[in-house]
Amino acid sequence: MAFVKLPLISFALLLLISLSRSKYEPTWESIDSRPLPVWYDQAKFGIFIHWGVFSVPSFGSEWFWWYWQKQKIKPYVDFMQKNYPPGFKYQDFAPMFTAEFFDAKEWTDILSSSGAKYIVLTTKHHEGFTMWGSKNSWNWNAVDVGPKRDLVGEVAGAIRANSDLRLGLYHSLFEWFNPLFEQDAANVFTTNYFPTTKSLPELYELINKYKPELLWSDGDGDAPDKYWNSTGFLAWLYNDSPVRETVVTNDRWGYGSICNHGGYYTCDDRYQPGHLLKHKWENCFSIDKASWGYRRNAQLKDYFAIEQLVATLVETVSCGGNLLLNIGPTPDGRISPIFEERLRQMGQWLGINGEAIYNTTAWRAQNDSATPGVWYTAKPQDKSIYAIFLSWPQSGYVVLTDPVGSKGVTQVVLLGHKPLDWELVKPGGMKVFLPDLSYIQTPCKWAWTLRLTGAS
Repeated sequence: MAFVKLPLISFALLLLISLSRSKYEPTWESIDSRPLPVWYDQAKFGIFIHWGVFSVPSFGSEWFWWYWQKQKIKPYVDFMQKNYPPGFKYQDFAPMFTAEFFDAKEWTDILSSSGAKYIVLTTKHHEGFTMWGSKNSWNWNAVDVGPKRDLVGEVAGAIRANSDLRLGLYHSLFEWFNPLFEQDAANVFTTNYFPTTKSLPELYELINKYKPELLWSDGDGDAPDKYWNSTGFLAWLYNDSPVRETVVTNDRWGYGSICNHGGYYTCDDRYQPGHLLKHKWENCFSIDKASWGYRRNAQLKDYFAIEQLVATLVETVSCGGNLLLNIGPTPDGRISPIFEERLRQMGQWLGINGEAIYNTTAWRAQNDSATPGVWYTAKPQDKSIYAIFLSWPQSGYVVLTDPVGSKGVTQVVLLGHKPLDWELVKPGGMKVFLPDLSYIQTPCKWAWTLRLTGAS
Protein backbone atom coordinates (compact mmCIF):
# COMPACT_ATOMS: atom_id res chain seq x y z
CA MET A 1 0.00 0.00 0.00
CA ALA A 2 1.35 3.40 -0.97
CA PHE A 3 1.21 6.27 1.50
CA VAL A 4 0.69 9.80 0.27
CA LYS A 5 2.57 12.46 2.20
CA LEU A 6 0.18 15.33 2.77
CA PRO A 7 1.51 18.86 3.12
CA LEU A 8 1.76 20.16 6.68
CA ILE A 9 -0.91 22.77 5.95
CA SER A 10 -3.37 19.95 5.15
CA PHE A 11 -2.89 18.46 8.60
CA ALA A 12 -3.41 21.88 10.14
CA LEU A 13 -6.57 22.34 8.10
CA LEU A 14 -7.92 18.96 9.16
CA LEU A 15 -7.18 19.79 12.79
CA LEU A 16 -8.92 23.14 12.44
CA ILE A 17 -11.99 21.50 10.92
CA SER A 18 -12.04 18.91 13.70
CA LEU A 19 -11.84 21.59 16.39
CA SER A 20 -14.51 23.73 14.74
CA ARG A 21 -16.90 20.79 14.71
CA SER A 22 -16.44 20.27 18.45
CA LYS A 23 -17.25 23.90 19.24
CA TYR A 24 -20.60 24.71 20.80
CA GLU A 25 -22.52 27.49 19.10
CA PRO A 26 -24.39 30.17 21.08
CA THR A 27 -27.77 28.54 20.44
CA TRP A 28 -29.85 26.38 22.73
CA GLU A 29 -29.83 23.57 20.16
CA SER A 30 -26.05 23.45 20.31
CA ILE A 31 -25.70 24.15 24.04
CA ASP A 32 -28.23 21.46 24.94
CA SER A 33 -26.37 18.90 22.83
CA ARG A 34 -23.43 18.90 25.24
CA PRO A 35 -23.25 15.65 27.23
CA LEU A 36 -23.50 16.12 30.97
CA PRO A 37 -20.12 15.36 32.61
CA VAL A 38 -20.44 11.92 34.17
CA TRP A 39 -19.21 12.93 37.64
CA TYR A 40 -22.44 14.78 38.37
CA ASP A 41 -24.78 11.82 37.86
CA GLN A 42 -22.43 9.59 39.83
CA ALA A 43 -22.31 12.01 42.79
CA LYS A 44 -26.07 11.95 43.58
CA PHE A 45 -25.80 14.13 46.70
CA GLY A 46 -24.63 17.69 47.30
CA ILE A 47 -24.93 20.46 49.89
CA PHE A 48 -26.33 23.93 49.13
CA ILE A 49 -25.18 26.88 51.29
CA HIS A 50 -27.27 30.07 51.46
CA TRP A 51 -25.17 32.74 53.17
CA GLY A 52 -25.14 36.50 52.77
CA VAL A 53 -26.29 39.82 54.24
CA PHE A 54 -29.78 38.30 54.60
CA SER A 55 -28.24 36.09 57.30
CA VAL A 56 -28.01 39.15 59.58
CA PRO A 57 -31.71 39.94 60.08
CA SER A 58 -32.20 36.15 59.80
CA PHE A 59 -35.95 36.63 59.96
CA GLY A 60 -38.60 35.05 57.73
CA SER A 61 -36.63 34.36 54.58
CA GLU A 62 -33.50 35.12 52.56
CA TRP A 63 -35.88 37.34 50.56
CA PHE A 64 -36.05 39.67 53.58
CA TRP A 65 -35.10 42.86 51.70
CA TRP A 66 -37.74 42.32 49.02
CA TYR A 67 -40.51 41.42 51.45
CA TRP A 68 -39.67 44.35 53.73
CA GLN A 69 -39.02 47.15 51.22
CA LYS A 70 -40.88 46.15 48.05
CA GLN A 71 -43.86 44.11 49.14
CA LYS A 72 -44.00 45.65 52.61
CA ILE A 73 -45.30 42.45 54.19
CA LYS A 74 -46.51 43.29 57.67
CA PRO A 75 -44.42 40.85 59.80
CA TYR A 76 -41.25 42.17 58.14
CA VAL A 77 -42.24 45.82 58.52
CA ASP A 78 -43.22 45.26 62.15
CA PHE A 79 -39.95 43.43 62.84
CA MET A 80 -37.91 46.37 61.57
CA GLN A 81 -39.98 49.01 63.36
CA LYS A 82 -39.70 47.13 66.63
CA ASN A 83 -36.00 46.30 66.53
CA TYR A 84 -34.20 48.96 64.44
CA PRO A 85 -34.11 52.76 64.50
CA PRO A 86 -35.95 54.97 61.98
CA GLY A 87 -34.05 55.41 58.76
CA PHE A 88 -32.24 52.07 59.07
CA LYS A 89 -31.47 50.73 55.60
CA TYR A 90 -30.86 47.19 54.42
CA GLN A 91 -27.30 48.21 53.54
CA ASP A 92 -26.74 48.89 57.25
CA PHE A 93 -26.91 45.15 57.87
CA ALA A 94 -23.72 44.56 55.85
CA PRO A 95 -21.23 45.70 58.54
CA MET A 96 -23.01 43.28 60.91
CA PHE A 97 -22.23 40.40 58.57
CA THR A 98 -18.97 39.72 60.40
CA ALA A 99 -18.21 35.99 59.90
CA GLU A 100 -15.87 36.15 62.89
CA PHE A 101 -16.33 32.45 63.67
CA PHE A 102 -16.09 31.31 60.06
CA ASP A 103 -13.50 28.57 59.54
CA ALA A 104 -13.54 27.09 56.04
CA LYS A 105 -11.73 23.93 57.12
CA GLU A 106 -14.21 23.32 59.94
CA TRP A 107 -17.07 23.82 57.48
CA THR A 108 -15.50 21.38 55.05
CA ASP A 109 -15.10 18.74 57.75
CA ILE A 110 -18.81 19.03 58.59
CA LEU A 111 -19.90 19.09 54.95
CA SER A 112 -17.72 16.10 54.10
CA SER A 113 -19.14 14.14 57.04
CA SER A 114 -22.56 14.27 55.33
CA GLY A 115 -21.43 11.99 52.52
CA ALA A 116 -22.08 14.73 49.96
CA LYS A 117 -19.88 14.78 46.87
CA TYR A 118 -20.26 18.44 45.85
CA ILE A 119 -20.85 21.77 47.58
CA VAL A 120 -22.70 24.76 46.10
CA LEU A 121 -21.94 28.07 47.82
CA THR A 122 -24.01 31.21 47.30
CA THR A 123 -21.61 33.80 45.86
CA LYS A 124 -24.31 36.43 45.25
CA HIS A 125 -28.03 36.29 45.98
CA HIS A 126 -30.69 38.66 44.65
CA GLU A 127 -29.52 41.32 47.13
CA GLY A 128 -26.42 41.80 44.97
CA PHE A 129 -23.83 41.45 47.76
CA THR A 130 -20.89 39.42 46.44
CA MET A 131 -19.12 37.02 48.77
CA TRP A 132 -15.79 37.81 47.13
CA GLY A 133 -14.13 41.14 46.37
CA SER A 134 -15.73 41.59 42.99
CA LYS A 135 -14.49 44.67 41.15
CA ASN A 136 -17.98 44.90 39.69
CA SER A 137 -19.63 45.25 43.10
CA TRP A 138 -17.69 48.11 44.69
CA ASN A 139 -18.33 48.55 48.43
CA TRP A 140 -21.08 45.91 48.33
CA ASN A 141 -18.95 42.82 48.78
CA ALA A 142 -17.42 40.75 51.58
CA VAL A 143 -13.92 42.16 51.14
CA ASP A 144 -14.91 45.84 51.35
CA VAL A 145 -17.64 45.48 53.98
CA GLY A 146 -18.39 43.15 56.89
CA PRO A 147 -15.99 40.19 57.05
CA LYS A 148 -13.41 41.93 54.84
CA ARG A 149 -12.43 38.48 53.59
CA ASP A 150 -12.71 36.58 50.33
CA LEU A 151 -15.25 34.05 51.59
CA VAL A 152 -15.60 32.33 48.22
CA GLY A 153 -11.85 31.90 48.00
CA GLU A 154 -11.59 30.46 51.50
CA VAL A 155 -14.38 27.94 50.87
CA ALA A 156 -12.95 27.02 47.46
CA GLY A 157 -9.51 26.42 48.94
CA ALA A 158 -10.79 24.24 51.78
CA ILE A 159 -13.00 22.17 49.47
CA ARG A 160 -10.16 21.62 47.00
CA ALA A 161 -8.02 20.35 49.87
CA ASN A 162 -10.64 17.61 50.36
CA SER A 163 -10.35 15.11 47.52
CA ASP A 164 -13.90 13.81 48.06
CA LEU A 165 -15.63 17.13 47.32
CA ARG A 166 -16.22 19.21 44.21
CA LEU A 167 -16.77 22.97 44.19
CA GLY A 168 -20.01 24.48 42.96
CA LEU A 169 -20.94 28.17 42.95
CA TYR A 170 -24.41 29.75 42.98
CA HIS A 171 -24.88 33.15 41.28
CA SER A 172 -28.03 35.23 40.86
CA LEU A 173 -28.34 36.82 37.43
CA PHE A 174 -30.49 39.73 38.59
CA GLU A 175 -30.51 42.04 41.61
CA TRP A 176 -33.73 43.38 43.11
CA PHE A 177 -32.77 47.01 43.52
CA ASN A 178 -29.82 47.55 41.20
CA PRO A 179 -30.56 50.80 39.30
CA LEU A 180 -29.17 49.42 36.05
CA PHE A 181 -31.42 46.38 36.22
CA GLU A 182 -34.40 48.56 37.10
CA GLN A 183 -33.61 50.77 34.10
CA ASP A 184 -33.43 47.77 31.77
CA ALA A 185 -36.68 46.40 33.19
CA ALA A 186 -38.38 49.78 32.61
CA ASN A 187 -37.18 49.54 29.00
CA VAL A 188 -38.78 46.06 28.75
CA PHE A 189 -35.24 44.65 28.46
CA THR A 190 -34.56 46.31 25.12
CA THR A 191 -31.42 47.68 26.78
CA ASN A 192 -28.86 45.49 28.52
CA TYR A 193 -26.83 47.84 30.72
CA PHE A 194 -27.02 45.54 33.74
CA PRO A 195 -25.86 42.20 32.29
CA THR A 196 -23.02 43.73 30.27
CA THR A 197 -21.61 45.82 33.12
CA LYS A 198 -22.49 43.72 36.18
CA SER A 199 -23.86 40.20 35.92
CA LEU A 200 -21.86 38.76 33.02
CA PRO A 201 -18.51 40.22 34.17
CA GLU A 202 -19.15 38.62 37.57
CA LEU A 203 -19.76 35.23 35.96
CA TYR A 204 -16.55 35.38 33.94
CA GLU A 205 -14.69 36.48 37.06
CA LEU A 206 -16.07 33.59 39.13
CA ILE A 207 -15.16 30.99 36.53
CA ASN A 208 -11.67 32.29 35.80
CA LYS A 209 -10.76 32.94 39.43
CA TYR A 210 -12.27 29.98 41.29
CA LYS A 211 -12.75 27.37 38.52
CA PRO A 212 -15.89 25.70 39.91
CA GLU A 213 -17.05 22.37 38.53
CA LEU A 214 -20.69 23.34 38.93
CA LEU A 215 -22.34 26.69 38.18
CA TRP A 216 -25.80 27.11 39.72
CA SER A 217 -27.47 30.05 37.97
CA ASP A 218 -30.63 31.60 39.44
CA GLY A 219 -32.96 34.58 39.32
CA ASP A 220 -33.67 35.71 35.77
CA GLY A 221 -35.81 38.66 36.90
CA ASP A 222 -38.38 37.71 34.25
CA ALA A 223 -35.88 38.72 31.57
CA PRO A 224 -35.34 36.49 28.50
CA ASP A 225 -32.14 34.55 27.93
CA LYS A 226 -31.18 36.86 25.05
CA TYR A 227 -31.05 39.76 27.50
CA TRP A 228 -28.61 37.80 29.65
CA ASN A 229 -26.66 36.53 26.61
CA SER A 230 -26.94 33.14 28.28
CA THR A 231 -26.11 31.04 25.23
CA GLY A 232 -23.12 33.25 24.45
CA PHE A 233 -21.76 32.84 27.96
CA LEU A 234 -22.43 29.09 28.00
CA ALA A 235 -20.72 28.66 24.64
CA TRP A 236 -17.62 30.30 26.14
CA LEU A 237 -17.97 28.18 29.30
CA TYR A 238 -18.13 24.93 27.31
CA ASN A 239 -15.57 25.88 24.65
CA ASP A 240 -12.88 28.06 26.15
CA SER A 241 -13.19 28.34 29.93
CA PRO A 242 -10.68 26.67 32.29
CA VAL A 243 -13.41 24.21 33.38
CA ARG A 244 -14.85 23.45 29.94
CA GLU A 245 -14.38 19.68 30.30
CA THR A 246 -15.89 19.17 33.76
CA VAL A 247 -18.27 22.04 34.50
CA VAL A 248 -21.95 21.30 35.04
CA THR A 249 -24.73 23.88 34.77
CA ASN A 250 -28.42 23.98 35.60
CA ASP A 251 -31.44 25.35 33.75
CA ARG A 252 -31.99 28.89 35.12
CA TRP A 253 -30.69 31.07 32.31
CA GLY A 254 -33.57 33.38 31.48
CA TYR A 255 -37.34 33.47 31.45
CA GLY A 256 -38.68 30.21 30.01
CA SER A 257 -35.40 28.29 30.16
CA ILE A 258 -36.12 26.52 33.46
CA CYS A 259 -36.94 22.84 32.91
CA ASN A 260 -36.26 23.35 29.18
CA HIS A 261 -32.61 24.24 28.63
CA GLY A 262 -29.29 23.72 30.37
CA GLY A 263 -27.13 20.94 31.71
CA TYR A 264 -29.61 19.51 34.23
CA TYR A 265 -33.11 20.57 35.23
CA THR A 266 -34.24 21.99 38.56
CA CYS A 267 -37.78 22.91 37.39
CA ASP A 268 -38.78 24.23 40.83
CA ASP A 269 -37.51 24.39 44.39
CA ARG A 270 -38.01 21.08 46.21
CA TYR A 271 -38.80 19.46 42.86
CA GLN A 272 -39.82 15.83 43.26
CA PRO A 273 -41.59 14.36 40.19
CA GLY A 274 -42.01 10.90 41.77
CA HIS A 275 -41.18 9.14 38.51
CA LEU A 276 -38.29 8.74 36.10
CA LEU A 277 -37.55 11.68 33.78
CA LYS A 278 -35.81 11.57 30.42
CA HIS A 279 -33.48 14.42 31.40
CA LYS A 280 -31.12 14.61 34.37
CA TRP A 281 -32.60 16.67 37.20
CA GLU A 282 -31.90 17.92 40.71
CA ASN A 283 -34.04 18.34 43.80
CA CYS A 284 -32.80 21.38 45.75
CA PHE A 285 -34.30 20.91 49.19
CA SER A 286 -33.82 22.96 52.36
CA ILE A 287 -33.61 21.40 55.82
CA ASP A 288 -35.51 24.45 57.08
CA LYS A 289 -39.05 24.06 55.78
CA ALA A 290 -39.64 27.83 55.44
CA SER A 291 -36.34 29.37 54.39
CA TRP A 292 -33.05 28.80 52.59
CA GLY A 293 -31.16 31.27 54.75
CA TYR A 294 -30.59 31.12 58.51
CA ARG A 295 -33.55 32.04 60.75
CA ARG A 296 -32.96 32.96 64.38
CA ASN A 297 -36.60 32.40 65.24
CA ALA A 298 -36.91 28.93 63.71
CA GLN A 299 -38.32 26.24 65.98
CA LEU A 300 -37.45 22.55 66.04
CA LYS A 301 -40.66 21.66 64.21
CA ASP A 302 -39.55 23.92 61.34
CA TYR A 303 -36.75 21.51 60.41
CA PHE A 304 -37.17 18.26 58.53
CA ALA A 305 -36.38 15.17 60.57
CA ILE A 306 -33.58 12.88 59.41
CA GLU A 307 -36.11 10.19 58.44
CA GLN A 308 -37.70 12.66 56.01
CA LEU A 309 -34.35 13.71 54.58
CA VAL A 310 -33.21 10.14 53.99
CA ALA A 311 -36.56 9.32 52.37
CA THR A 312 -36.18 12.36 50.11
CA LEU A 313 -32.69 11.28 49.05
CA VAL A 314 -33.85 7.75 48.33
CA GLU A 315 -36.86 8.80 46.26
CA THR A 316 -34.84 11.40 44.37
CA VAL A 317 -32.05 9.00 43.40
CA SER A 318 -34.51 6.22 42.54
CA CYS A 319 -36.16 8.58 40.06
CA GLY A 320 -32.84 9.54 38.47
CA GLY A 321 -32.21 12.83 40.26
CA ASN A 322 -29.60 14.36 42.53
CA LEU A 323 -30.42 15.82 45.94
CA LEU A 324 -28.95 19.24 46.79
CA LEU A 325 -29.62 19.64 50.51
CA ASN A 326 -29.54 23.21 51.81
CA ILE A 327 -28.25 24.75 55.03
CA GLY A 328 -28.10 28.40 56.12
CA PRO A 329 -25.08 29.44 58.22
CA THR A 330 -25.22 32.22 60.81
CA PRO A 331 -23.94 35.76 60.09
CA ASP A 332 -20.95 35.11 62.34
CA GLY A 333 -20.00 32.09 60.24
CA ARG A 334 -21.23 29.05 62.14
CA ILE A 335 -23.09 25.99 60.91
CA SER A 336 -25.66 25.70 63.67
CA PRO A 337 -25.91 22.41 65.63
CA ILE A 338 -29.26 21.41 64.09
CA PHE A 339 -27.78 21.57 60.58
CA GLU A 340 -24.59 19.84 61.65
CA GLU A 341 -26.56 17.04 63.26
CA ARG A 342 -28.66 16.47 60.14
CA LEU A 343 -25.58 16.44 57.92
CA ARG A 344 -23.69 13.98 60.12
CA GLN A 345 -26.78 11.76 60.28
CA MET A 346 -26.96 11.71 56.49
CA GLY A 347 -23.32 10.66 56.42
CA GLN A 348 -23.97 7.96 58.99
CA TRP A 349 -26.73 6.51 56.82
CA LEU A 350 -24.68 6.77 53.63
CA GLY A 351 -21.73 5.11 55.35
CA ILE A 352 -23.75 1.89 55.25
CA ASN A 353 -26.11 2.46 52.34
CA GLY A 354 -24.05 4.62 50.00
CA GLU A 355 -23.47 1.61 47.79
CA ALA A 356 -27.13 1.88 46.76
CA ILE A 357 -26.84 5.63 46.06
CA TYR A 358 -23.49 6.61 44.53
CA ASN A 359 -22.74 5.58 40.93
CA THR A 360 -26.15 3.95 40.56
CA THR A 361 -28.73 4.22 37.81
CA ALA A 362 -32.49 4.16 37.92
CA TRP A 363 -33.93 0.66 37.65
CA ARG A 364 -36.90 -0.37 35.45
CA ALA A 365 -39.19 0.18 38.46
CA GLN A 366 -38.67 3.17 40.72
CA ASN A 367 -40.87 2.16 43.66
CA ASP A 368 -42.38 -1.22 44.38
CA SER A 369 -45.70 -1.76 42.63
CA ALA A 370 -47.34 -3.38 45.68
CA THR A 371 -45.27 -2.75 48.83
CA PRO A 372 -45.33 0.89 49.99
CA GLY A 373 -42.10 2.63 50.95
CA VAL A 374 -39.75 0.49 48.84
CA TRP A 375 -37.57 2.23 46.25
CA TYR A 376 -35.12 0.73 43.76
CA THR A 377 -31.75 1.64 42.29
CA ALA A 378 -29.34 -0.48 40.26
CA LYS A 379 -25.73 -1.04 39.27
CA PRO A 380 -25.86 -2.90 35.96
CA GLN A 381 -22.05 -3.05 35.92
CA ASP A 382 -22.21 -5.19 39.07
CA LYS A 383 -25.45 -6.95 38.11
CA SER A 384 -26.93 -5.62 41.35
CA ILE A 385 -30.40 -4.34 42.19
CA TYR A 386 -30.96 -2.38 45.41
CA ALA A 387 -34.25 -2.32 47.28
CA ILE A 388 -34.37 0.44 49.90
CA PHE A 389 -37.23 0.22 52.39
CA LEU A 390 -38.14 3.20 54.56
CA SER A 391 -39.81 1.42 57.47
CA TRP A 392 -38.99 -1.85 59.18
CA PRO A 393 -41.94 -4.24 58.81
CA GLN A 394 -43.33 -5.79 62.01
CA SER A 395 -44.11 -8.96 60.08
CA GLY A 396 -40.43 -9.91 60.00
CA TYR A 397 -40.26 -9.95 56.21
CA VAL A 398 -40.57 -7.63 53.23
CA VAL A 399 -42.16 -8.56 49.92
CA LEU A 400 -40.45 -7.26 46.79
CA THR A 401 -43.00 -7.49 44.00
CA ASP A 402 -40.96 -6.36 41.01
CA PRO A 403 -37.61 -8.22 41.09
CA VAL A 404 -37.53 -11.67 39.54
CA GLY A 405 -35.41 -14.02 41.66
CA SER A 406 -34.08 -17.47 40.86
CA LYS A 407 -33.52 -20.11 43.53
CA GLY A 408 -29.91 -21.14 43.87
CA VAL A 409 -28.80 -18.10 41.88
CA THR A 410 -30.18 -14.97 43.51
CA GLN A 411 -28.51 -13.76 46.69
CA VAL A 412 -29.98 -11.13 49.01
CA VAL A 413 -27.77 -9.18 51.43
CA LEU A 414 -28.84 -6.61 53.99
CA LEU A 415 -26.19 -3.89 53.71
CA GLY A 416 -24.25 -3.58 56.91
CA HIS A 417 -25.37 -7.05 58.03
CA LYS A 418 -25.21 -10.34 56.12
CA PRO A 419 -27.03 -12.53 53.54
CA LEU A 420 -30.72 -13.22 54.20
CA ASP A 421 -33.05 -16.06 53.35
CA TRP A 422 -35.82 -15.52 50.84
CA GLU A 423 -38.49 -17.41 48.95
CA LEU A 424 -40.54 -16.98 45.80
CA VAL A 425 -44.12 -15.77 46.16
CA LYS A 426 -47.06 -16.08 43.80
CA PRO A 427 -47.97 -14.70 41.36
CA GLY A 428 -44.51 -13.13 41.36
CA GLY A 429 -41.92 -11.51 43.56
CA MET A 430 -39.72 -12.37 46.52
CA LYS A 431 -40.36 -12.60 50.24
CA VAL A 432 -37.18 -11.62 52.11
CA PHE A 433 -36.93 -12.70 55.75
CA LEU A 434 -35.47 -10.01 57.99
CA PRO A 435 -33.52 -10.45 61.23
CA ASP A 436 -34.65 -9.06 64.55
CA LEU A 437 -33.87 -5.37 64.26
CA SER A 438 -32.73 -5.12 67.87
CA TYR A 439 -29.94 -7.65 67.22
CA ILE A 440 -28.44 -6.07 64.11
CA GLN A 441 -24.96 -4.81 64.90
CA THR A 442 -24.97 -1.83 62.56
CA PRO A 443 -25.34 1.93 62.95
CA CYS A 444 -27.80 1.94 60.05
CA LYS A 445 -31.08 3.67 60.88
CA TRP A 446 -33.98 5.41 59.16
CA ALA A 447 -33.99 3.20 56.04
CA TRP A 448 -32.44 -0.12 55.06
CA THR A 449 -31.08 -1.58 51.85
CA LEU A 450 -31.22 -5.04 50.32
CA ARG A 451 -28.68 -5.85 47.61
CA LEU A 452 -29.99 -8.40 45.12
CA THR A 453 -27.51 -10.15 42.85
CA GLY A 454 -28.56 -12.70 40.28
CA ALA A 455 -32.06 -11.20 40.00
CA SER A 456 -33.69 -9.34 37.14
